[in-house]
Amino acid sequence: MGSVKKIILDKNHSGIQFVKYSLCGGTAMAVDMLVFFFVAWLLFPALTETDVLVRLLNLDVVVVPEYLRTINFCLANVIAFMLSNLTAYILNVLFVFKAGKHSRRKELGLFYLVSAISVGFGVGIGVLLIQGFGLSTTFSYLAKAVSTVLINYAARKFIIFHG
Repeated sequence: MGSVKKIILDKNHSGIQFVKYSLCGGTAMAVDMLVFFFVAWLLFPALTETDVLVRLLNLDVVVVPEYLRTINFCLANVIAFMLSNLTAYILNVLFVFKAGKHSRRKELGLFYLVSAISVGFGVGIGVLLIQGFGLSTTFSYLAKAVSTVLINYAARKFIIFHG
């Protein structure tokens, strides 16, 4: 049992760190997805009848014009971002990175700033895919998710925390 606790709490070994980062990131992404799709379905309609989730769960959707779907896509992402990023921060501090490179307030501010930049970039890609190519909200969301993961790990490891 002691060795399992050591692995969970070890923040020095790069291989273990990346596995834990992936697990914590997966948890934060699950929060992001749940919140995003709930909001895009019920609060700010952004889903189309052709979205994979709509088909899989046989959801009823409100069809809105493309310009409104784009705005709602952005709003749903902002709401999901706030909750999933807080989840990511807490899990990263507890299990992945060594805090203390900056004050807690600055660390949290940098965490949100870096994440906001990467999510902003990703949402921009999503908007382009919706408006420029007419692609589904789900596909646009996944493109946003991939781009944010690539930016966040490096920034969190080398700028925000003690590697």
